[in-house]
Amino acid sequence: MYRPLLLAASVALLMPSAQAEAPTERETVDLAAEVNVFIGTTNGGNVYPGATLPFGMVAFSPEQTPLPGKRFPFAAPGGYEWRANGVRGFSLTHVSGTGCAGASGDIPMMPITTAVEVSPSSPQAGVQYSALLDHTDEHASPGAYAAKLGNGVDVALGASARTAVGRFAYPEGRPANLLIRTSDSEVGSTASSIHIDPATRTVSGSVTSGNFCGYLAEDRRESYYTLHFVARFDEPFEVGGTWRDETLSKGAVDGGGGTTYGTRGHPPAGRGAGGWIQFKEGATVNVRIGVSYVDPAGARANLDKESPAGTSLEATQAAARRAWNDILGQVRITGGAGDERTVFYTALYHALLEPNLYSDVDGRYLGFDGKAHRLARHQRAQYANFSGWDVYRSQLQLVTLLDPQRGSDIAQSLLNQAEQNGGVWDRWTHLTGATGVMNGDPSPPSLAAIHAFGGRGFDLERAYASLKRAATVPTEKDLSRRGCPILCVGQRPGLDAWLKLHYMPVDAPGWGTASDTLELVAADFGLSELALAAGDKAGAKLFRERSGWWRNLFNPQATPDGGYIQPRNADGSWPAFDPASDEGFVEGSGAQYLWMVPFDPAGLIEKLGGAQVAAQRLDAFFRTPDGGWAVTKSGPLHAELDNEPSIAAPWLYNFVGQPWKTQDTVRAAMRQIWTNTPQGISGNDDLGQMSSWYVWSALGLYPVYPGRAELAVGSPLFPQVVIERPGARIEIRARNAAPDVPYVQSLQVDGKASDQAWLPADFVKRGGTLEFDLGKAPNQHWGTQALPPSFGPAL
Repeated sequence: MYRPLLLAASVALLMPSAQAEAPTERETVDLAAEVNVFIGTTNGGNVYPGATLPFGMVAFSPEQTPLPGKRFPFAAPGGYEWRANGVRGFSLTHVSGTGCAGASGDIPMMPITTAVEVSPSSPQAGVQYSALLDHTDEHASPGAYAAKLGNGVDVALGASARTAVGRFAYPEGRPANLLIRTSDSEVGSTASSIHIDPATRTVSGSVTSGNFCGYLAEDRRESYYTLHFVARFDEPFEVGGTWRDETLSKGAVDGGGGTTYGTRGHPPAGRGAGGWIQFKEGATVNVRIGVSYVDPAGARANLDKESPAGTSLEATQAAARRAWNDILGQVRITGGAGDERTVFYTALYHALLEPNLYSDVDGRYLGFDGKAHRLARHQRAQYANFSGWDVYRSQLQLVTLLDPQRGSDIAQSLLNQAEQNGGVWDRWTHLTGATGVMNGDPSPPSLAAIHAFGGRGFDLERAYASLKRAATVPTEKDLSRRGCPILCVGQRPGLDAWLKLHYMPVDAPGWGTASDTLELVAADFGLSELALAAGDKAGAKLFRERSGWWRNLFNPQATPDGGYIQPRNADGSWPAFDPASDEGFVEGSGAQYLWMVPFDPAGLIEKLGGAQVAAQRLDAFFRTPDGGWAVTKSGPLHAELDNEPSIAAPWLYNFVGQPWKTQDTVRAAMRQIWTNTPQGISGNDDLGQMSSWYVWSALGLYPVYPGRAELAVGSPLFPQVVIERPGARIEIRARNAAPDVPYVQSLQVDGKASDQAWLPADFVKRGGTLEFDLGKAPNQHWGTQALPPSFGPAL
């Protein structure tokens, strides 16, 4: 792992390190002080450090210049890369932890101290309108960001849910200009507009963009949202002008244009548009900015409601910090060293950034059908940015555990999206874009998980009916190969083959037919749970039976070393198979996907030859031949716990009667992958999914079943954790808890001794107290008899 030496001094300045114990009163705790927003800003974490609220629409954060030799004209998805040393603007929107080439990053604003004589979109401009960034002059915490740029401008940023508030303090004796790069969303745009009104000290406009992962599929490079903005300044300014492509128009008050997505799916050189305004030298300028995805009136209304005239940056940042302390304070930990506490609360912070608020203050939002809609009955907010393939595994469970109403709103939002999208529940929705990214059908287990964890305030019957239809009636999009393999337009690509063969055959539409099969059985398991909740017993039986179709890809003679789940031809024959290969799989190998049957581990264990054989194979998966850990970066025959396909596998030791191995494997991954450094998230954080895995693991619990609320038990990292949720309180106590003390010696649940390495579903609903006794040596008797339940194909 590459760790530049230049990081050392500045990292020390930025990392919170004080030990703390959680006071009794949640309101008195400044847990935001224990968050290090720079964790994961390099090494592929793709998070951003700027100002935002929990699940906020606005994220006011830097857009850095790309590293040398980088293919794309920005630093990283999320806009920020710790190793980069330049800034080209501060954008109003971001999405945390994405893969591909990023998303959003709309309306970058850049304070500069030079005259504008060349179009900022011209290749001749180069980095002329950028500024150096030294991490020693940069500070950020939840809801606040500040930096002194190399051009002498002091920048400070804050945010409310739908507005951005900023301050630019220019140095004396130099021009004081502000570029507004309207076209320069992270992955480009097809149109933008700008209007400069010095009489009212206002700049307004829009950008039309989309193109998430568009570079991977030429037929999916398209725009699907428009962001409107209105920016009001507290200082007078003169009109600088506008530009389009390489043409500069000094004195112009109106302009526009897009970058296009070029021939490679990202903005080409020489294309773009925007405008600039001029302040007096040495000015300190405050700006309030409202945004809306509906229309300009929505942007104005959001601004007037959340950041009216007279709103200060300091008040905005203070309100944001209170909001973060409120939500972080729902999970109060006692004890732990500074680094462990910081990594935990930063993971919790990252897990609570997405999905993003999408509706305006008046309840309007723009649907996938291009029409304005209002919130459904009982819905508080419409949300957007849903990376279903990622978050169905544990992030939605965490969000709903803490706030069942928010979980309900997310479920209703997904239903609204589908109904406005011709009945298609897309796998990865970016604002009003059905991007089709990834594989499977994650919406059923997502909604089932929300329902299981207490999110009951959405239209269950309508959602289930829609999902049932999508799982049983192939559509034209399901039969299409448009966008395939990575951005297939169908909700269930190749559904006709699935219904005919009971597995996804080689060459069917989709991405990785073996992993498609595993994702679809998880989807059908979740759909079975929704059917039970909706009162459709026949549907529950049908989809539970279908959840067992993974067995049709289990080849007991796949290798001389044993059976695997592997690709299969439509005629039933087995193609050549190498468990180290990713052929037929998505972002993982056959060895890494073997364990991805988390709802029916007993069925998989039986296929593998029993608990002893399965335990031996898990050992080989998580350990090198010499006994060292192989939890990450150890090759395709071993686990990769920095990505989703492997993350439930450590918990399967509980199902073979060896829970002490779950305890030490999870702890080893936590300590190797998650650190209090910019490199501290080893891989995309995927809109908080990977951070949620860490949070659950540190609690000593994990929602292993997609769509149910039973919890696998590991070992807590901290001596005490108190989780507050509406109507329930969960307290976790762990005697002797420490990073190097992972082994459960005993457990009491609500004062009664328990020998089970799992908790029933009603524990989440009613709450309770868990009392662990931990030790440095494994107790190979605890949790070995009463194994966790598995849910096979018979209901």
